[in-house]
Amino acid sequence: MPRTQKPARLWLRPGTATRAPLWLIKDRGKQISTGCTGVSEEARRGAEAALQEYLAGKHNPIPEGPRHSSAVPVADVLSIYLDEVVPTQAQPAKAVARVMRLGEWWAGRMLSEVTPATCREYAAQGKRGGTRRDLEDLRAAINHHAKRGFHTGYVGVELPPKGAARTQWLTRSEVARLIWVCYRHGRTVRLPRGKNKGALVESHWHDLQHIARFVLCAIYTGSRSGAVFSASVYAGANRSFLDLESGIFYRLAEGKAETNKRQPPVPIPPRLLAHIRRWKRRGIIAQYVVEWHGKPIASVKEGWKHALKLAGLDGRKIVPHSLRHSAASWLMQNGSSVFETARYLGMSEAMVERTYAHASPEYLKGAADRITRKRGAR
Repeated sequence: MPRTQKPARLWLRPGTATRAPLWLIKDRGKQISTGCTGVSEEARRGAEAALQEYLAGKHNPIPEGPRHSSAVPVADVLSIYLDEVVPTQAQPAKAVARVMRLGEWWAGRMLSEVTPATCREYAAQGKRGGTRRDLEDLRAAINHHAKRGFHTGYVGVELPPKGAARTQWLTRSEVARLIWVCYRHGRTVRLPRGKNKGALVESHWHDLQHIARFVLCAIYTGSRSGAVFSASVYAGANRSFLDLESGIFYRLAEGKAETNKRQPPVPIPPRLLAHIRRWKRRGIIAQYVVEWHGKPIASVKEGWKHALKLAGLDGRKIVPHSLRHSAASWLMQNGSSVFETARYLGMSEAMVERTYAHASPEYLKGAADRITRKRGAR
């Protein structure tokens, strides 16, 4: 049986003593140079762009008329989705990565081969959450293709079951301990000179205080990590804005389109507002609430792990998003209504009712009182 031809793909030709590594396009026995040398991320992105240009020039995925699903390559469906839909999404870079993964696995397959069996096969080769999100993109691409009238026949995508929702939340004492260790933690360094050269001493420079500021902003506003990372005391493009004059946190970054992840403006709690004003006044922050050497950060992954360990919380599945869960639970515990909690956090009322309402002291209290009464008793 003849071997299945592989699709056009990138290959990094190893370097030698006289030549640098070179990115090539391999396609049916041919090797086409991309002109991109080296192993840097910039070189890889240039090579990927060259591959896309090569594929675009080689084949036009848009047909002249509708075709049966058995005559439509999945690669064509993904290509149209990549060109027409992905650029309009809130996070196109992540969508491109997902489509590329789909393209590698479904290469050479026709649309009619998208069946429950092949979807389960795809889901089995990766993490449940990741493959489910990939298959959601595949479903969206197929639906877009059908709306354009490019294929006939129904093609269904079977999704793996959703994982259990993360609802771990922290108590007030646990958050206080987490903030305390982040503020007080100092870096241990070796003395570079002097009679005690090489000795380990505690530095006066604290390397986790940005984590403490992240925790304070995230827990008091209940905002998602992305909004906190881009939160600035100065308005500007691609950043959320903490208006210290009016006391309003505009969580949706300027220039970003609204998505189903709601980010409505909310009042900054007075205690947090006082903190931020003090940080700005003393020069602790330059522009952003969470910054490293004056620049915003995109992740607290490493610092977060270290902070949890110092606070004795590393034995639980606590992630930065757990601060949002904590904010919702605290609001309900303090008697906030479902409507008010939903509006403040940017959630749907159904989500708050389903996930957090049980934390309220009034939750089903009337029913619990009535269940023990005799019939007719007030």
